[in-house]
Amino acid sequence: MDNLAEHSDRTPTPIVAIDGATIRRIREAKRLTQLYVASVVGVTTDTISRWENNRYPSVKRDNAEKLAQALEVSLEDILRREGTAEDVPAEIPPPEPPPRRRLGVAAILLLAGAAILGIVLFRGAAPGLKAERTLPPYSAPGQILPVQVKVERPAEGGSGFILKERIPAGWRFVSANPPVTGEAGTREIKWLIPPGAGAMTISYTLLSPRGIPLKTAVDFGGEVVRSGEGGTRREPVGGAARVTVAGIHWADVNGDGRIDDNEIMPAYYLTEEMKGLGLDWKTVESIWTGAGYTWNDTLKTFEVVR
Repeated sequence: MDNLAEHSDRTPTPIVAIDGATIRRIREAKRLTQLYVASVVGVTTDTISRWENNRYPSVKRDNAEKLAQALEVSLEDILRREGTAEDVPAEIPPPEPPPRRRLGVAAILLLAGAAILGIVLFRGAAPGLKAERTLPPYSAPGQILPVQVKVERPAEGGSGFILKERIPAGWRFVSANPPVTGEAGTREIKWLIPPGAGAMTISYTLLSPRGIPLKTAVDFGGEVVRSGEGGTRREPVGGAARVTVAGIHWADVNGDGRIDDNEIMPAYYLTEEMKGLGLDWKTVESIWTGAGYTWNDTLKTFEVVR
């Protein structure tokens, strides 16, 4: 009996067969480095190389799911189409099959475990993440613009996710908190956010083109990418998505040529929250203490009216 109880407590490690060539092709097509993929999965770059070269054709299922998330595809997209996990060397050897006389007990325990797991997964399935972008309505040529994306995560936590932000053509990424994952692109920046619960804010700053014409409207876009049992889910970032280029400071929300008492405190809190990301508080403060400001389109600067 003691041996039977000891054996029944062993839980097989789920493994799946992956296609190394497909993994490499997807990674290179998306211009992702092995270092980036390794950091998402939580393994070394040597392990990623071994997977891509089919030196470990079978891996733990949870590692395969993380790998699919890093590549921004579904798990099925990277699985090997022919053969099974049993006919190739596995990353972790599968457990030995139970003796014939214990097969009935093992089968019952397996079915019971599957039923419990299904209930847990059903009850614990995290709802879709809610992400909203906050943008000032105006930006001036050659000036820094603050952007924030606030993400509401399930209170009970859940899997991590990828945030992608598409920035207007010609605008340059300056800085972010938390830092972006990998290198910032000319049109897209990304963050890999680990699992966690509760709301979080992702802040970043952009520099508008110095030669962009006034009265130009530019659009933002973005999405949250999350992988799970049901495959990869993509949800758009809501909230503000358009900024008008004008001779108006980003803190001048109503665009009346001054930063009044109703606008100075939100600007102060935002500057403090985004400290180190390039926002110029001195200019904001000097405009508030003055009678207003004008825009010098030749020098691309704000001039305070005393």
